[in-house]
Amino acid sequence: MTELSEPESSVIMKLILAVLVLGLVVEAQAQWYRFPGQAIRGGNDMLRAYQDMRKANWKDSDKYFHARGNHDAARRGPGGRWAAKVISDGREALQGLSRHGNSDSAADQAANRWGRNGGDPNRYRPRGLPKRY
Repeated sequence: MTELSEPESSVIMKLILAVLVLGLVVEAQAQWYRFPGQAIRGGNDMLRAYQDMRKANWKDSDKYFHARGNHDAARRGPGGRWAAKVISDGREALQGLSRHGNSDSAADQAANRWGRNGGDPNRYRPRGLPKRY
């Protein structure tokens, strides 16, 4: 049996530390084994909201779909809420690098937080958006 080299053991220790920190973040009361499934389903909720937004192609519906995706994902539990936050923050960071301004990003983030905190996404629903959305 060969011993691990110094860089390999360092990587393993960092991985173990990351898993332990994730466990602490999920909270002691949460059923940690459900977190990954909740995160995956929450990510799917976010993807579905994005696809619906693209399919609807409805003027001024962006904030509604932001709020709806975050709302649906957060209802999955701590994992879904985490996925919604990571995806929303990542999307806004990428948009910040492109042509969108800070005020649009701030409004998107407000809609993200509203939905993620249990607010009704219909607050942002534009007039005339088909009911299927």
